[in-house]
Amino acid sequence: MKRRNFFRSIAAGGITAALSPIVKAAAPTGVAKEKPETNIKEAIAIPRTPHSMPGKYPGKVVKANHPACIVDGKPSDIAAYEMLKSAMLRLTGQENLKEAWLQLVGPDDIIGLKVNPIAGKLLSTSHAVTRAIIRQLEEAGIRRDHLLIWDRREADLKESGFTAENYPDIPIMGTEYQDENGSYINAEGKFYGEERVDKKHYFYVDLEGEYDAYTLPYMINGGKYSYFTKICTEKITKIINVPVIKNAGTTITVCMKNLAFGSITNTARLHGPMWHDTCACACAFPPLRDKVVLNIADGLTGCFDGGPSANPQFICHYNTLVIGTDPVAVDRICYDIVINKRILEGLQEKEKDGARTFMDMAQELKLGVADKDKIELTEINLQA
Repeated sequence: MKRRNFFRSIAAGGITAALSPIVKAAAPTGVAKEKPETNIKEAIAIPRTPHSMPGKYPGKVVKANHPACIVDGKPSDIAAYEMLKSAMLRLTGQENLKEAWLQLVGPDDIIGLKVNPIAGKLLSTSHAVTRAIIRQLEEAGIRRDHLLIWDRREADLKESGFTAENYPDIPIMGTEYQDENGSYINAEGKFYGEERVDKKHYFYVDLEGEYDAYTLPYMINGGKYSYFTKICTEKITKIINVPVIKNAGTTITVCMKNLAFGSITNTARLHGPMWHDTCACACAFPPLRDKVVLNIADGLTGCFDGGPSANPQFICHYNTLVIGTDPVAVDRICYDIVINKRILEGLQEKEKDGARTFMDMAQELKLGVADKDKIELTEINLQA
């Protein structure tokens, strides 16, 4: 693997055994290894708002399936629109699509679409789903200049087709970015990304991040602090989370992973033993907890192995959208989709112990419902 792609994979979620989310750090037999100290208590002490996770419809998930959502190998705009429309009406209980959207957003909001472009054109948030969201928001009275498409890296956004040419009049922004000469460093010798992080909002972990000169631009900073992007803290008032349904080892990288690792700096140190903690805890801080109003898990195309990177032999069409205001409940339903596929393909015989730890942690933090028996799942099967 090329070095750049290796570090992109680390930031995305890890693809090696050493970075597996459920690999346990070595410890003497019979001795539990203590986790590093964090500032999660500070996060949960901050008063919640009416929009805080799990949002307007806690524990409620809608899964919209369409057998013909892939046409000539690509996600269909027509099918994606109908899938999203059906799911939104069922989720909100509205008969009018505009009113369904206005349950969650308003014309004065600045709405950030948190896509996932890390795996390139093969396995990023589909443009069919992204265009369906934008079209329905516009139909609900949201102006294009009140939308923003964002992720951690502008380079990944561009490589995956999230460009001004494809999305005119909608700002497209990454925390990490390069100038026209390909440099991450400005005239003052600082990373451009430093201008886009908010040092007043951070996830502290007593674990040092040390990076070489090549890797550091992708992390923005080392040390024990992971700073939240100003995209979340200053630029937008609401977040619509649009991850891809993918595996990460024997667990998944969908809603919470897309939010947590896509919104903070200095993340390479947070893999391995801290992967589950970061997925849950970072989402408990106000820049995410109080702004995410909807999660739309894009399963038109996904993967069941090799994730979060794009390995063509493991890419598949789940032919589904899974939506809800509750990211934990949506992740729990997506987890079954991926693990059942992995079992079907012979990659594992059963669920692995600890694979859902981040969901259980998130439930304890009151971010959503991880107990499947308490999730209200509605499944819609559209016709070709």
